[in-house]
Amino acid sequence: MSLSYRQPGVVLTDRRFTVPLDHTDPAGETIELYAREVVASDKAGQDLPWLLFLQGGPGFGANRFVGRPAWLGRALKEYRVLLLDQRGTGASTPANRQTLPLRGGPAAQADYLTRFRADSIVRDCEAIRHEVTGGAPWTVLGQSFGGFCTVSYLSLAPEGLTAALITGGLPSLDAHADDVYRAAYPRMERKNAAHYARYPQDVERVRRIADHLLQHEVTLPGGHRLTAEAFQTLGILLGTGDGGHRLHHLLEDAFVPTPRGPELSDAFQEQIQQQLSFAGHPLYALVHEAIYGQDARPTAWSAERVRAEFPQFDAAKSLTGDGPVLLTGETVHPWMFVTDPALRPLRETAELLAARTDWTPLYDPARLAANEVPVAAAIYHDDLYVDTAHSLRTARAIRGLRTWVTDEFEHDGVRAGGPRVLDRLLALVRDEA
Repeated sequence: MSLSYRQPGVVLTDRRFTVPLDHTDPAGETIELYAREVVASDKAGQDLPWLLFLQGGPGFGANRFVGRPAWLGRALKEYRVLLLDQRGTGASTPANRQTLPLRGGPAAQADYLTRFRADSIVRDCEAIRHEVTGGAPWTVLGQSFGGFCTVSYLSLAPEGLTAALITGGLPSLDAHADDVYRAAYPRMERKNAAHYARYPQDVERVRRIADHLLQHEVTLPGGHRLTAEAFQTLGILLGTGDGGHRLHHLLEDAFVPTPRGPELSDAFQEQIQQQLSFAGHPLYALVHEAIYGQDARPTAWSAERVRAEFPQFDAAKSLTGDGPVLLTGETVHPWMFVTDPALRPLRETAELLAARTDWTPLYDPARLAANEVPVAAAIYHDDLYVDTAHSLRTARAIRGLRTWVTDEFEHDGVRAGGPRVLDRLLALVRDEA
């Protein structure tokens, strides 16, 4: 039974669906999906086309909006919107350290998690579309990893789509994870340079914190071990529009004087714990590199291996000179399954996923080359999270795809400039731009 309720300007309906865990075995085990239907209050009784929103990640549930902020307000002018918690996230049969032991040991957990990639998410969407729309195709808006899923959608089930809108999420169709990270570290270095140019005082602040962590063992209030490498991953903030400013404020008052000498303040530790913990999105760490697996090659902790090719990211080496300590981001490392208590019980599961050699393709280049679905993609110039060159190459490989390449926004442009971004993409798919 669906439950409807109101927030300012919108009517919300909680919807739940049962889908196969393995879509190749429709009579087998099932899981539950949760989605929130949103419609403008003054259009609640109207027969509107549907827009499906696929959240970025992997591993994050759909936005929990209040009212109609960001892109949602624009979408609600003409659509009924479905905010889907992709399988394993939010309220959709969550996969985490508490629930995964129900599957059995690490090997069984790893096998289970192979079904939590874009291909399974697309098949979930197709399964629920018939229930939601009565079989009519819908428009999909894919942000970041949601864009990866959208390209899989165009490959696997384009008949389900009226149009596809992608923001910051055009993946390479054939790059191995190693290729992705070899492109990512130089991009990360550029983001560091831009941040330190804006906030030169942060050079010494980051050096001081990194030096302190190399000399002291620090355990955050929630049990997270704060190492220098863990601290460096705060660079992930540099990929969002206001992230550099938030990082600067975080670094401002890191230390307080104590009888034992300067120590990292409780306030700093509390804030950094919120940034570093995977408790709310463990799937991000577990399957992050698996989203690039498409052949018999293991991902094998790609980001960690490739980082060794970029010694400028070694904090200890940087501290022997007077240059900046470079921050990292958008990478998952094996030591995270030691330092983070939310991931620690899943360490062996993660190792098995990293060693896996039976990944199947997520995209169909031939079908994409013959695409007939109107598609538009916002590509953010020098996007920290998704390589611009990879995105442009994919854009050329999808027939009819129209791009909007911009440096006005960072990766979170659909949040920061939501109405304008959505307006632009809709104009492109409608041939109005």
